[in-house]
Amino acid sequence: MSAPTPIAGDFLSLLAAHNVAPLRVEASANAPVQLQATTVFGFHFAEGVLMAGDRRATAGNLIVTDRVEKVIEIDSTSVLAIAGVPATAFEMARALQTSFEYYRRSQLQRLSLPAKVRALARLLRDNLPMTLQGVGVVVPLFAGLDFTVTPPKPQVFFYDPLGAQFEAVGYAASGSGSGTIRSILSYQEQFGQPRPSQMNLREAVRFALRLLMVASEFDSATGGVNPAAQTFATLKVLDAAGVRTITDAQQAEYINP
Repeated sequence: MSAPTPIAGDFLSLLAAHNVAPLRVEASANAPVQLQATTVFGFHFAEGVLMAGDRRATAGNLIVTDRVEKVIEIDSTSVLAIAGVPATAFEMARALQTSFEYYRRSQLQRLSLPAKVRALARLLRDNLPMTLQGVGVVVPLFAGLDFTVTPPKPQVFFYDPLGAQFEAVGYAASGSGSGTIRSILSYQEQFGQPRPSQMNLREAVRFALRLLMVASEFDSATGGVNPAAQTFATLKVLDAAGVRTITDAQQAEYINP
């Protein structure tokens, strides 16, 4: 049986044509407890989209580290936020980074937002056998710029572990602390002042940090935010100009009213 012919500009089909998979894992009953990374969320605010994640990784009841970067810049106009097994998620991030850059260089244009969204869905589907065995499960969020409108509009998408994708109208969250965060986001959007969609950058950053503080009180797998101990989150903003990082110093400044 001949190898499939790669589609022009499609890095993932090029890998398939050479029988090389970006994700290749074997399950075992004797495998160690998987490392898990939670919690991530994103919401629209007045200036764009804020993507946030705590920095804790756990293995069972053990806290392995509080220094994981769960919000990853894939290219200058798209961001991936990971919840689940970091090893699998980081491999997906690297595959996406290479895929987007391969398309840009080979086709001399950027990949469209719908194609980017489907590329991540494809990686999740390729991971389906391991997901069904409970190994390497990833439930990510993705944000990207839609260049079909002027100015470019940021959009947020969430996925299930099988690869189905959905656009988040206002906000999305994933990971073990996501229930608490979604509840607060829903309340604030319906009854709060200002609503998340009306917040400026300072208000949005302060709100995101407080969301993680509350989530960490109810979920031991979610790392909190402690300015006194210089413990902050990973925060990235996506707006019409692209992706930028909110540094720890900025978070320390913005967290106070």
